[in-house]
Amino acid sequence: MRSLRTIIAGRTPVTATKTATVTEAAKEMKRRGVGSVLVLEGTRLVGIFTERDALYRVVAVERDPAVTRVGDVMTPQPQTTHPDEPFVQALRTMHEGRFRHLPVVEFGRPIGIVTVRDALDEDLAELRFELEQREEARD
Repeated sequence: MRSLRTIIAGRTPVTATKTATVTEAAKEMKRRGVGSVLVLEGTRLVGIFTERDALYRVVAVERDPAVTRVGDVMTPQPQTTHPDEPFVQALRTMHEGRFRHLPVVEFGRPIGIVTVRDALDEDLAELRFELEQREEARD
């Protein structure tokens, strides 16, 4: 079973401050090829801004991304996980919470992020088996 630490190794998380504009965050997301940024106050994680936030909280309500601050449209206090957790647990957390990006935090500081895209066939098969087992137990 892979730990999250092995998955995030060598990947610096993309971050922004609450005062960054949505346009600035989106440009950085595009440049880095990611679907989210971790929002920090100093070194403390205070939120996450995802492509879904941009779509639902900015575009769909016709806010101007050039002046809208990330802090106004981010998801505050996102659920997090520890880097020594198994990846399948992170997949379970994302599945149950119905989100696709999970910040990895150690000693109170974000050190990475995992997404459903990090899943490989082996991890998905393990999660699928576990979910089937849970549903059978409920029946």
